[in-house]
Amino acid sequence: MASKSDYRSYEELSGGFSWAIAEKELEYKNGDIINIGWYCSDRICLKGNAAKTALIYQGFGGASRQYTYNDIRLAGNTIGTFLRSLGIAEGDRVCLFMDRIPELYLSFLGILKMGAIVQPLFSAFGEESLFVRLENAGTRAIITQKKHLGKVRKIRSQLPHLEYVIIVDEMKAGDLAAGEILFSLDGSTPVEDFEICPTRAETPSVLHYTSGTTGQPKGVRHVHYSLISQYLTTKWVLDLRDDDIYWCTADPGWVTGTSYGIIGPWSLGVTQCVLDSGFSAQAWYRFAEKNRVTVWYSAPTAIRSLMKAGDEIIKSFDLSSLRHLASVGEPLNSEAVIWSEKVFGKPFHDTFWQTETGSIMITNFPGMKIKPGSMGRTFPGITGTVLDPATYQPYPEHGRAGLIAFKPGWPAMMRAYWNNEEKYREKFVNGWYLSGDRASIDNEGYYWFIGRDDDVINTGGHLVSPFEVESALLEHPAVAESGVTSKPDEINMEVVKAFITLKPGHTPDPDLELDIMNFIRKRLSPLAMPQAIEFMDKLPKTRSGKIMRRVLHAMEWGEEIGDISTLEND
Repeated sequence: MASKSDYRSYEELSGGFSWAIAEKELEYKNGDIINIGWYCSDRICLKGNAAKTALIYQGFGGASRQYTYNDIRLAGNTIGTFLRSLGIAEGDRVCLFMDRIPELYLSFLGILKMGAIVQPLFSAFGEESLFVRLENAGTRAIITQKKHLGKVRKIRSQLPHLEYVIIVDEMKAGDLAAGEILFSLDGSTPVEDFEICPTRAETPSVLHYTSGTTGQPKGVRHVHYSLISQYLTTKWVLDLRDDDIYWCTADPGWVTGTSYGIIGPWSLGVTQCVLDSGFSAQAWYRFAEKNRVTVWYSAPTAIRSLMKAGDEIIKSFDLSSLRHLASVGEPLNSEAVIWSEKVFGKPFHDTFWQTETGSIMITNFPGMKIKPGSMGRTFPGITGTVLDPATYQPYPEHGRAGLIAFKPGWPAMMRAYWNNEEKYREKFVNGWYLSGDRASIDNEGYYWFIGRDDDVINTGGHLVSPFEVESALLEHPAVAESGVTSKPDEINMEVVKAFITLKPGHTPDPDLELDIMNFIRKRLSPLAMPQAIEFMDKLPKTRSGKIMRRVLHAMEWGEEIGDISTLEND
């Protein structure tokens, strides 16, 4: 169980570090069975905390529910039993396509307990984004809600491997299509005894999808041994203790929402709360006050939105329970750190990691000196550096801007890109994992973020593939060519912007612009929807016809365009 923090220094934590620290605390030995679902529920019950609250849930309209650790243990067993009854087997991919309702969190445990691979997807995805990811994974079953069923039905005929569509809320049996099954957790008899799948360290566990620059989204495959990293980083970085009420605002469709919104806190036996509603400063403060939240893990976009809402509103709420604040998803600007210290009496601690890393890599520890604007220092056991982009060798001196890279081997590191060995190999050069981000390191070992090394757009902490948006734009009947890049944004740091040429017979106007935006919103997601569209007579292209995104990006950000000798002639 989580222990009391003593705020040991970074140097003390780093001295003689070994991942065996986590293995010992989790009572795991090399070669043992290690199943994340069991560790996050059954183990906590066996430690004498079956009656402790595991989940406090609040949905739209204020409806709320609470679950103990015994409740989530039984729920995992019941869902696992149901999936097995359908013939779902170890290694099959089961997709979770739901809002942040209790069934999402409980199904996550059940899928892992019965040995399948859980594939969480953001519920705001449109049918095309959903299709690409289900097709790539060869997903056998999807668990969803009635409200999202329409998207699934539109693509179902193109997914012959998708045998089962499981709906967790009420529908009339007569309204179901072939392969659609109703499953009510509340209406099922709880399963007390369940044979946990004997998964080992390298057994696949979670499949998360991330965005690429020039291709389809990549499925990042993790293993059950990732628990070792996720447990210890949660304990040391988020400083979770036995009596904490923890709130992670991330959606489990993204890796933060699973690594630190399910696995980390529940492997520590901590009470966590979930708010399933859109952003509202007042609603968020009210939720934190009502539940006496002590540790809060959120994103810079949300923090900047809270800043925009003003300081006065905070005075209406008692937030004195807050003990530790942390941030993830995108660079945390220094203004946000200074602001949180002013209004909450404590700073947000920035953390840096990725879907591929599976756990926190660079961080500001509790009690550690924070340099506003800095990402912090590497977690103990993580060897990091910045590489010369030309040689892929570490810079010998401090202060040089280069590629953030890590020595492979930490427990939560991805084991593969699903069915894409070539792209996986490209992530490793000269014995280093390449993050795709740039930074510099000062003389105290603090990292300072500079930007992405590719074209992937980080909007509000969510990565959007320009290729995916460009491909979808070309399906609109009016669009001839498209180039997608980012544009500056006060709240989200950057948002999607599309540069478009039109087919003959189509004229730029506000109605067409809105139609194109909504087209992308429905097909991909609200995150991928261009926030601005610029119609052009022609796009900058190389002589071979490739659209030069860097030129569009430079135009939008007011940067030097650089060498354009490869541009096609007029």
